[in-house]
Amino acid sequence: MKRGNIFLLVSALFILLISSGCSEQETSKKVSLDEKGVETAGKAEAPSKETLYFGFDLRLGPKEDIKIYAPFLKYLEKATRRHFRIKFTEKYEKTLKNLGEGTTQFAAIGTLSYAIGNEMYGIKYLLSGVNQEGDPRYHAAIIAAPDSKIRDIKDLKGRSFCFGSKMSTQGHLIPRKMLEDVGITLKDLNHYYYSGSHTDTASDVLKGECDAGGIQDVLANRLSAEGKIKIIAFSEPYPSSIIAYNKSVDSDTVRAVKAALLAFEPKGRHKSLLFDWDKTEMPLGFTVLNEFEIDRVTALARKYELIKEQR
Repeated sequence: MKRGNIFLLVSALFILLISSGCSEQETSKKVSLDEKGVETAGKAEAPSKETLYFGFDLRLGPKEDIKIYAPFLKYLEKATRRHFRIKFTEKYEKTLKNLGEGTTQFAAIGTLSYAIGNEMYGIKYLLSGVNQEGDPRYHAAIIAAPDSKIRDIKDLKGRSFCFGSKMSTQGHLIPRKMLEDVGITLKDLNHYYYSGSHTDTASDVLKGECDAGGIQDVLANRLSAEGKIKIIAFSEPYPSSIIAYNKSVDSDTVRAVKAALLAFEPKGRHKSLLFDWDKTEMPLGFTVLNEFEIDRVTALARKYELIKEQR
């Protein structure tokens, strides 16, 4: 082989290695709705606007969450005639930062993330998810292993506890309030930590890495029905996950997306388009929530200095 050809071959390999290394370090991933391996609901008809990026807080796991949201965004494309793409990150903090800085235009986030994001970036509230009972509120659950001797929240004093993400409403904020309501502060726990997600918390409880943990009610009910965990207590209702948007999104787009979400019928005419939508906190679609409900979460976030901490 000629010396010039060898040089070109080596150069090409070097560039390939550099490109590969860079891609592995990315924490945010843009996912096309038509990407192979992602469930979709067909092509949208001639989107008329530039691409809108949609983020979401991690719930079940990266692959499963993407499969859930991809066909949902296909519905939004058809209903709004705008083009959507998923921008995924595993960290709640990054999801919020992306929305606040305009890297994403819309996101499905917990009310705690919204309270922090509204304070930090001025992100806007659009709509709230509706649960299986037709309520735009949900519950957190404190769980333990099926054979655990723990019977009551009061039994958790001096025990180890696993929260989800520190910015999770159901995985941190509400369980912390549940503990506090029976006189248990973080200092009263033998040990506590943050697993990062509801699924990881449930897994750690099952593996015995903690005595109990706090997770979302939908997952808790499913795992309890399967005999995998024991539910110690449910919280009082708090506002469900919401759709929020960046303050720079134009009003026409906001109106179009809001109208599409209010017309969304996941148990009716749009059911065949979706994938595992019943596993979300929005199984019956979306509605407008009284701002007082969101203010309750904001007050708790201030009390626990979670808003101050993110500044």
